[in-house]
Amino acid sequence: MLGAIHAPCGLLNIKAQGPAASLVPFLPARVSPVKAAQKTSVARRQTSAARLSRAQAVATQEAATQTNKQAPSNEYELKTLTLWLLKEEQAGRIDNELAVVLSSIAVACKQIASMVNRAGISNLTGAAGEQNFSGEDQKKLDVVSNEVFSNCLRASGRTGVIASEEEDEPVAVEETYSGNYVVVFDPLDGSSNIDAGISTGSIFGVYAPSEECKLDDMDDPTKMMENCLLNTCQPGSALLTAGYCLYSSSTIFVLTTGDGVYGFTLDPLVGEFIMSHENVKVATKLDQVPESGKIYAFNEGNYGGWEKGLQDYMMSLKDADKHGGKPYSARYIGSLVGDFHRTMLYGGIYGYPADKTNKTGKLRLLYECAPMSYIMEQAGGTGSTGQERVLDICPEKVHQRVPLFVGSPKEVAYLESFIKK
Repeated sequence: MLGAIHAPCGLLNIKAQGPAASLVPFLPARVSPVKAAQKTSVARRQTSAARLSRAQAVATQEAATQTNKQAPSNEYELKTLTLWLLKEEQAGRIDNELAVVLSSIAVACKQIASMVNRAGISNLTGAAGEQNFSGEDQKKLDVVSNEVFSNCLRASGRTGVIASEEEDEPVAVEETYSGNYVVVFDPLDGSSNIDAGISTGSIFGVYAPSEECKLDDMDDPTKMMENCLLNTCQPGSALLTAGYCLYSSSTIFVLTTGDGVYGFTLDPLVGEFIMSHENVKVATKLDQVPESGKIYAFNEGNYGGWEKGLQDYMMSLKDADKHGGKPYSARYIGSLVGDFHRTMLYGGIYGYPADKTNKTGKLRLLYECAPMSYIMEQAGGTGSTGQERVLDICPEKVHQRVPLFVGSPKEVAYLESFIKK
């Protein structure tokens, strides 16, 4: 090989050392033109085949890479609530402090789910013998669930104010050291159904603390209470996140951080909430709020106390001739979370209007109407009082009540056409 590389120098030496005949071995042999063409053709075909093989290999590798990106790394991979919160934090939709608050709420919901499931054998059914601020009889689980929620939020160290439907006033949290979020919640909605084993749920919403209402003066109870109220009374449009947990045949944790609605079902064997309803805004999925749906959920026992426009609306739903020969179906559980969850998945409308007994409605704006309307709007639906958007109302007091109508956009718009006449 070395001689071949330095052939010119070698030739010069040969010329100097011997006769020209010594160069014969170095001259190329003659090749037939036909054979040369055949060899060239074969070489080209081999080169072409090699290139094709390489191209196919690259395409196969790219397809495998794309498949790996789309599919889980293995069949045992679980999309847990914890991992989802980490991804939301990475995407910048929530910060670390808010992720801790939501994780604490999830823990509270697991505890409450366990107690609801064992209520009948753990002496947790029946009345507690007390009334809440609104004058409603409290169930034993109402009281216990409120303690569970409050304790989990305090222990997180990220909440500045917590406001519960079961408490008279919002409470400042002294244990906080970061975040200072304002959390409003109904620890156990539909508790009157517990003894019958019917669906119940927890509802919550999280607000950022108002910069104008800082809880700096912990030594002045009056000033502190004023600041708590100011922090808490924010419109639903200011919510950072909202959600609910349904306790039924399965425990489902539904949550939005302002970018779609996601549902997680509790796996009791793993002890984790696992993704089961991924982005219910997607139109091609079953859990998307349909544009319309022939289901209504109202307590018709209060029909006689409703305003004329609402009575006319209810009668129109039962008129088959106005709806393609088939009237609407009535589905009413008597639990806001249960009725809402079905409405979000199947479409239709849920309503709890004002009546002669409850002139401004019965559901609380802060603890129930605002969080649920926020979730419904994130799922593509509508939340209304019949006169205005729920999320636009700024509460005047923490236990303020308003009428509520949530559901598919066309259904809510149809109701409003009767009430706004």
